Amino acid sequence: MTTTAPPPTKPEPHRATGPVTRPGDRIFAGMARGSGIALLVVMAAIAAFLTVRAVHAISKDHGNFLTTFEWTPSLNPPVFGIAVLAYGTVVSAIIAMVIAVPIALGIALFITHYAPRRLGGPIAYVIDLLAAVPSIIYGLWGALFLVPHMRGLNLWLDDYLGWTVIFHKEDPNSAARSLFTVGILLAIMVLPIITNVSREVINQVPKMHQEAALALGATRWEVIRLSVLPFARSGIISASMLGLGRALGETMAVATVLSASPTLSAHILDPVGGTFSQNIVAKFGEADDFGRDALIASGLVLFLITLLVNGAARIIIQRRKEYSGANA
Repeated sequence: MTTTAPPPTKPEPHRATGPVTRPGDRIFAGMARGSGIALLVVMAAIAAFLTVRAVHAISKDHGNFLTTFEWTPSLNPPVFGIAVLAYGTVVSAIIAMVIAVPIALGIALFITHYAPRRLGGPIAYVIDLLAAVPSIIYGLWGALFLVPHMRGLNLWLDDYLGWTVIFHKEDPNSAARSLFTVGILLAIMVLPIITNVSREVINQVPKMHQEAALALGATRWEVIRLSVLPFARSGIISASMLGLGRALGETMAVATVLSASPTLSAHILDPVGGTFSQNIVAKFGEADDFGRDALIASGLVLFLITLLVNGAARIIIQRRKEYSGANA
């Protein structure tokens, strides 16, 4: 009895054990990684440069760098501090954000949910144009138009809110070249940035979430409050941080409007105080080598403030992200 051999079996095709990586993907991943590393190197180089020059100035400072209200690096020994500059920078930025963020969010919601298409498009276009206006144009407008027209508002605030100390004006006849005016000007400047980013984030909210809320009988405001804002919260915070970054570092517009003085006062309607950027642009041309080091030291403080603000914003975004629905 003869036995037949079984037919030869075909070898099974080789199966890849992992995802296939294409050359283009590897190149793109390498370029992206290199870009991130290059950014970190640039940031570290800037921080190192500012630190080296700042240490040279601080080591020769006769006063307390953080609490001295004078700024006279030309003296021997020099005397300067950053208390007034830090106060003016932070206060003007806070005023700008308090004014700009609610208005920008309202404009973004109006364009995306309330305005008809024929009206929302032109408004968005105008907002985009405002973001492209140079800083010096805002500064000239603020000095020639805003400052003269702020006198009436300053007197009204002094009459009705002067008891709060913050809105008390020592000299009613002085010009409105104050931190309050600077804050309003900065609010106008950062308004387009916050509005545009917030509008784009709100447009990314899934339509199904909004349609489901409407199907359950929610009003338009309830849809915005329960579906749109929770999802877009992280993006709105990011937009606000972008605006805050420009408010903290704005130079020409502030230098054109503000009458700086080495005085620390809670009266934001008086021409007192100053900002880091305004002081640097005003004093850099006439400063000697040591004076430039002192100005660089103040720039280092502004650099650190910006890093702290961005770091705090990142922490807030990460903590809020899990509740926003953005990970769904």
